[in-house]
Amino acid sequence: MKSDRFTPVFSKDDVAVPADTYGGSRRVACHDGEDRDGEIARSVKSDMMASSDGKTGGDKIAINCTARRIDELCAINCNFVGQPFQGLSTPVHDLLSYSIAPATKRAYAADLAVYAASGRQIPSSPQDVAEYLAEKAGIYAVATLRRHLAAISKAHRAIGARDPVKSELVKSTIRGIRRTFGVAQRQAKALLRDDLFAALDKLGDRPKDVRDRALLLLGFATAMRRSELAALDVADVEFVAKGVIVTIRRSKTDQEAQGRTIAVPFGRTRHCPVTALKDWLVLAGRDEGPIFSFIDKHGNLSSWRISGEGVNYVVKTRIAAAGYDPTLFSGHSLRAGFATSAAQAGASTYKIRQVTGHRSEASLARYIRDADLFADNAAARVL
Repeated sequence: MKSDRFTPVFSKDDVAVPADTYGGSRRVACHDGEDRDGEIARSVKSDMMASSDGKTGGDKIAINCTARRIDELCAINCNFVGQPFQGLSTPVHDLLSYSIAPATKRAYAADLAVYAASGRQIPSSPQDVAEYLAEKAGIYAVATLRRHLAAISKAHRAIGARDPVKSELVKSTIRGIRRTFGVAQRQAKALLRDDLFAALDKLGDRPKDVRDRALLLLGFATAMRRSELAALDVADVEFVAKGVIVTIRRSKTDQEAQGRTIAVPFGRTRHCPVTALKDWLVLAGRDEGPIFSFIDKHGNLSSWRISGEGVNYVVKTRIAAAGYDPTLFSGHSLRAGFATSAAQAGASTYKIRQVTGHRSEASLARYIRDADLFADNAAARVL
């Protein structure tokens, strides 16, 4: 590397784009964009470009950059630190860009931006990082600070610098923050079955109502994450005699796309997820592409895929219309609501995990929100 200090540069997706406030005259140009529904385009290519003043800048750190000229740039998650980057082939650069999930890259980039805005640089000393933690303690949740540490650690390893996060000073500082502020995380309220039905009962027969009914019921019945629900294509569902089989191609915990299937039976109540999905697909007239698409305020259907934030908006909007506080709910409420409602109905945790995809009882337990606090309560036996 050509310099002793590195200035982090940041982006929304695969590459890092330096903000003007961070200085430096060379930048990584990110040719990504946003689709009509707010999803960040996944196809990203970049190159090193000179600034308008033609001066040269210092080395920079990128998040899994796919730059072709990276003699002055160190890519996060690149295992070739200290070796000549010019020798790497285009396929290697392209594979590096997929070695970390896009959401993780965006999180790292945002966290490093906060760190740089505090006036600190990479590489940092353990004291720098400890002081940063002390400044942000109480402002950010402990879980958020731990994610910041992960980004800082990743950036140091990328340039071959000593990782300050591994120092006892930093470890002790974060332990002190945990003890001082606690580690409880705010969780979205579970959208239980009866609450969901109350929201569904408010829906009419407009295109957006038909879509939202199918989205809410399918999201609840499959306990999918909002990103998984948004990513569903028509090819991912198969209607069978007993209901519908849904295939999740890729998920937060399945970045290598092994995939898994979920069976959704016909409903026994007034709200059937299978019927709702069929009604929406017939209305949309769609036999390929995304299942849930954007609908404008005039009710016009588009081919643009709804985003994860769009799923979140649907949940909040529909629950608010039913008289609930929307600030308590999110797209994740469908997943937590299914797990909790199924547990309350007496379903075994094994069967619940078949739907949610949790690998262990411990991980599922976080989703079953107080489902059995009063079931066979010990106090009830003595008072």
